[in-house]
Amino acid sequence: MIKLHELTIRKVHELLTKKEVSSFELIKEFLEYIEERDKEIGAYLRVFHDEALKQANEIDKKIAAGEEIDLLAGVPVAIKDNILIKDTPSTAASKILKNYQATYDATVIKKLKKAGAIFLGKTNLDEFAMGSSTENSAFQLTKNPLDETRVPGGSSGGSASAVASHQAVCALGSDTGGSIRQPAAFCGLVGLKPTYGAVSRFGLIAMASSLDQIGPITKTVEDAALILERIAGEDPSDATSLPFNFNFKELEKITDLKKIRIGVIKECFEQNLEPDLKNAIDKSIKLLKSLGAEIDEVSIPHIAASLACYYIIMPAEVSANLARYDGLRYASKEISGSLKELYFKNRGENFGREVRRRILLGTFVLSSGYYDAYYLKAKKVQKLISDEFERAFQKYQLLLSPTAPTSAFKLGEKINDPLAMYLSDIFTVPANIAGLPAISLPVYENNKLPYALQLMAPPFKERDLLAASLLFEKISAK
Repeated sequence: MIKLHELTIRKVHELLTKKEVSSFELIKEFLEYIEERDKEIGAYLRVFHDEALKQANEIDKKIAAGEEIDLLAGVPVAIKDNILIKDTPSTAASKILKNYQATYDATVIKKLKKAGAIFLGKTNLDEFAMGSSTENSAFQLTKNPLDETRVPGGSSGGSASAVASHQAVCALGSDTGGSIRQPAAFCGLVGLKPTYGAVSRFGLIAMASSLDQIGPITKTVEDAALILERIAGEDPSDATSLPFNFNFKELEKITDLKKIRIGVIKECFEQNLEPDLKNAIDKSIKLLKSLGAEIDEVSIPHIAASLACYYIIMPAEVSANLARYDGLRYASKEISGSLKELYFKNRGENFGREVRRRILLGTFVLSSGYYDAYYLKAKKVQKLISDEFERAFQKYQLLLSPTAPTSAFKLGEKINDPLAMYLSDIFTVPANIAGLPAISLPVYENNKLPYALQLMAPPFKERDLLAASLLFEKISAK
């Protein structure tokens, strides 16, 4: 009997190479479990049943022929439905793209295919990745597997739910303001946002191009590191990608944190944190100290302005990126009439409320007379925040904060209060504003729903970030 809840990337590899199970049997087991479990959870928008079994057969042939296979070969992966897989629907959970079939693979998909990973299906999200609860999908509601009355977080809620409910070993999500880390936090998982430019965005349906980043949602830090190792690197198809290679073996050389200084961001703890969250973070700090880390308080004076800054820059880029959905391209159905009627009807009927809200806000801040007052000022504040992080990293290798101000909230609790919803990203947004790598690690208090600790590092210092996370995970599991 395969115990799906125990599977990690390395465990799947061991099972396959020792021939204790075939890739076909493993994938069949996952597909049968998805058919049964996902009726309740709603993690997947579509499942690639035949394609996944076909991929599994190919892996079995390689193993039978004695070929060496990659660690990711045969590993069942879920993919957020704003990342393109050739010849499959890619909707970004929007009605406007309900008939769109991807004509090419995203670069991350090409890399995972080369490694032999098996795609089980595409997961639900907030429409065009705009949201913090996955309640903004045009197609279905996704529940948190740890408590089905609660949200899984967003916008990568489907990916997090798929992994947390053992319907995939790991998943890819995208993170524009916390959309990997916050759902990972709510579902008790590891969520990694790489440095902006470390992973190609080619084939990611754009939301805010200067902030978007693809990354993994996994059960363990090791799995996140193994996926990063395979998807990182410069890509000629993405001009914002940079030369960056990550080697998992480098992490194995680090056995303590004696040379690591961690700054606890003072401003993040001046918020009204829930007592259990504060207790969980305090215990985590003690564990990091026991590993040899030197920890003290650091100030990022303008970090509180990150959220306001984000909600000007992001909608401005949204309004530009979503202008392409004009009723002529990507039309969901045939609509006749004048160009104006076509444009208004197609966008008015097929964009959800949150998407329309952000387009309107972005169009306003870019309009004549308001560009200098809002957008230009937000870009200056972004530079100010980035400079403050840079100064902090002259003294500290890592910075620490909570990932989210609460554990998973109830379904429907914040859907009609956009400001309350936006505040759930208050601790994750700064890493996107400054282009930093950041990771969310689950922490628990009194056996309740998980909270999460966030660590941030200087650009392209994923090695330090993941090494500290790996050691923390090992000691906190004891």
